[in-house]
Amino acid sequence: MGKVTGAGENWLSDGLDVAGTDSGLWVPGVDYVAGWRDAREAADRLNRALLGAGFELSEVRAVASTNEDGRGVVRVAGWPDTVERLAGFLEALAGGDGGAA
Repeated sequence: MGKVTGAGENWLSDGLDVAGTDSGLWVPGVDYVAGWRDAREAADRLNRALLGAGFELSEVRAVASTNEDGRGVVRVAGWPDTVERLAGFLEALAGGDGGAA
């Protein structure tokens, strides 16, 4: 599957702070790349789904990262109004029951 590149070359730096508070912490000997690759694949899939559902990646997107142990992490970053719209979309898919699985 292709990588999601967004609506422009600078879509990752268009105002949404996606770095997180711990983005600068690196521990020698931890393989962060493998975890990040896994997270990137999952983030790309979610971003394709967001695009398919009519969302703009400049307003909400999944971002690949790793935790301190090198495990992949996917974070959703977005403007509050767009995240509210995403939550409503997901609630409607879940049958409007407020998140009960």
